[in-house]
Amino acid sequence: MEIPVVRNVLEANERIAARLRADFTRRGILVLNLISSPGSGKTSLLERTLNDLSGEFRMAVIEGDLQTDNDARRVAASGAQAVQINTEGGCHLNSSMISEALQSLNLEGLDILFIENVGNLVCPTEFDCGEDAKIALLSVTEGDDKPQKYPYLFRKAKAMLLNKTDLLPYVDFNVEKARVHARAVNAELAVMEVSCRTHSGLDAWYDWLRAARKAKKEASHD
Repeated sequence: MEIPVVRNVLEANERIAARLRADFTRRGILVLNLISSPGSGKTSLLERTLNDLSGEFRMAVIEGDLQTDNDARRVAASGAQAVQINTEGGCHLNSSMISEALQSLNLEGLDILFIENVGNLVCPTEFDCGEDAKIALLSVTEGDDKPQKYPYLFRKAKAMLLNKTDLLPYVDFNVEKARVHARAVNAELAVMEVSCRTHSGLDAWYDWLRAARKAKKEASHD
């Protein structure tokens, strides 16, 4: 039986998310919501992306975490705009938090906004933040059966990044099994193998970003 209060919270969140999405579309800003377990490498991926594509895109980051501004300071070192949301124990970001955080960002001329969600594979997937796409990160230090155990995230995501592939010789992780499990719940999922340490596979991620940004820019002119 569905609990009314939960339904009401989600519906209120979706109303704000819809307003955010409409504004992002009007401005032509591509918004990506990065979701993973703690320690999967979201911040490292953002650091690398912001530095490598700084001459190509104007980017900003909304950082979500339980405590501290450590991650926001790391990504801000790239020169990108960054704002921290501390949830004080909350397990996810929601559209109201994003709306408030946007007051601290200059959206004029922005190309891409990254939302680094709280490390959690469940609750962040439930709450729409006005993004164009959810991006799932799966580190090879985790199990290759994660897409089976947490299918909702991989069903909702548009891309999955298998991160820390430089560690494959040292861990018991089967890349092909992870791909099969993920595609079983989402046949359209884009899958990329990357290592932020060695730069391996990052060109495929950057090409995906370029295509997504181009599609968003064209949609804003329709």
